[in-house]
Amino acid sequence: MAILSFRDVSFQFGGVPLLDGVRFSIERGERVCLTGRNGTGKSTLMKLVTGEHEVDKGEIIRDASVRVAVLPQDIPDLAGTVAEIVREGASHHVQDGEWKADLEAERWVEKAGLPADALFSSLSGGQKRRVLLAQALSAEPDLLLLDEPTNHLDIASIAWMEDVLLSCGTALLFVTHDRAFLKRLATRILELDRGRMFDWACDWDTFLVRKEAMLEAEEKAWSEFDKRLAQEEVWIRKGLKARRARNEGRVRALERMRRERSDRRERSGAVQMQIAEAEKSGRKVVEAKNVSFGYGDGRQILNGVNAVISRGDKVALLGPNGSGKTTLLRVLLGELQPVTGSVQLGTNLEVLYFDQMRGQIDPEATVKDNIAEGRESVTIGGKPRHVMTYLQEFLFSPEKAMQKAGGLSGGERNRLLLARLFTRPANVLVLDEPTNDLDAETLDLLEELLVEFEGTVLLVSHDREFLDNVATSVLAIGEGGAVTEHVGGWSDWKREDDARKAAKAASEKPKAEAVQVAAPTSASGARKLSYKESRELESLPGLIETLESEQAALGEAMADPSFYRKSPDEIATANKRLEVLAAEIAKAYSRWEELGG
Repeated sequence: MAILSFRDVSFQFGGVPLLDGVRFSIERGERVCLTGRNGTGKSTLMKLVTGEHEVDKGEIIRDASVRVAVLPQDIPDLAGTVAEIVREGASHHVQDGEWKADLEAERWVEKAGLPADALFSSLSGGQKRRVLLAQALSAEPDLLLLDEPTNHLDIASIAWMEDVLLSCGTALLFVTHDRAFLKRLATRILELDRGRMFDWACDWDTFLVRKEAMLEAEEKAWSEFDKRLAQEEVWIRKGLKARRARNEGRVRALERMRRERSDRRERSGAVQMQIAEAEKSGRKVVEAKNVSFGYGDGRQILNGVNAVISRGDKVALLGPNGSGKTTLLRVLLGELQPVTGSVQLGTNLEVLYFDQMRGQIDPEATVKDNIAEGRESVTIGGKPRHVMTYLQEFLFSPEKAMQKAGGLSGGERNRLLLARLFTRPANVLVLDEPTNDLDAETLDLLEELLVEFEGTVLLVSHDREFLDNVATSVLAIGEGGAVTEHVGGWSDWKREDDARKAAKAASEKPKAEAVQVAAPTSASGARKLSYKESRELESLPGLIETLESEQAALGEAMADPSFYRKSPDEIATANKRLEVLAAEIAKAYSRWEELGG
């Protein structure tokens, strides 16, 4: 039985219906991704589920016993400690006793990996989102609504969230821009497009193929319809002079076609943003030598950073929340002076900075004034453009352009910030979480623009697929503020990091102690070894020591960052040999025990 059903639901906000006769249902345990372009009404649909909005037509069916929890898109300002806030989610357990609620809250605080007595206000954005998820899940909901849940989370926290959501068994209805997150979680896709809901029982890659085919079929059908309508319009003007009664049916059919054409909701075009490139910078953009940075409280953020960033590099900065990625950006750009070491900036740099908190947008000003600051035109690529025309390229209608920016959705605010930034020429783009809330089509276009951009890109993002598609190298912040450089995107770094951890664990494993083999006893029940088995038993300690020595040596070699400058084939061979050694050692130990060693 469905735990949630929409039956012919319509909802209008402003002039255009956001939902127009929407029908769908969600069963227990399903993990449903709600997708669609920015501004199509995804967040509004979530608010209809929670009762924050009421439907104009139709009905939403939900059993009274179904418990719904929400992980909001925007992080609220909450007072109290981590334990107190999570405890609020577990309050339904109080009917079984205060101890039950306390126990459930304690369990989820532990899963969140945060100190129970830490004040919520003192946490980072990613840590706050962990607390909110723990609060939501401690309520044991039948349905959990998540609106852009990966915003402000680092990659490790996203992986943690994926594992938690996959194991909890709760039905999910979620909106996300993170394609890796979507691909791992979604069992079904609901697409909201021009007020209608399309149900796709397939994975994301299949959805993209089927959606493209559907749009092509729609375009062909509309083209044929418009051709027939044009023919009928010619007929009504020229052919209806005699036999009027005999043609009344055809006239009524034409009127129906006119109404159908006027009711058609055309799909808005794709975003047409472009980056205005400044003159080329010098070949060397930034060089950091033995840079360290810390604050007055003694915290060491960066330690011994050495990096050279050249023109055309697309550099991703990786690290957990709070590790200092934004600090590293500011040090590299010369906004913060290092405590030790030096940072040398290249020549002719024109830098544009995308702020993840969107602080460059005035929420009280209109969309138009945020771009043109009261003027009627902007200069793009050295040529004047009317601001309304320019905004339409970012999918802002004339009506939307005159609204206050504070009323935009998260994705629309990101599009507005991109539109604002791209009015100025640049040869260095600094993008701090640019992908938050962007729809898939805009995200694809942004990726394409960045790849084709001839300047330099410094990028902070937790979108793993975006990093793989754009980055040419990685600066990863590790323990103690150490920064290591890697070629490739996130997947390349992850593969190296996993191999390095495995190698380190192998090198730290104590060598097998020399085993003195005692003569087989003739105790009752003990099997007497054959001559061949006795010789094998004598040889096993030496074999184990040889294998573990090779494993340790290989592990030490792979723990050295310079090892990964070798060819991919050499790295793959070393990884394979490490796996083979581990298997052979395990097999040797097992045989030794079997023979009574």
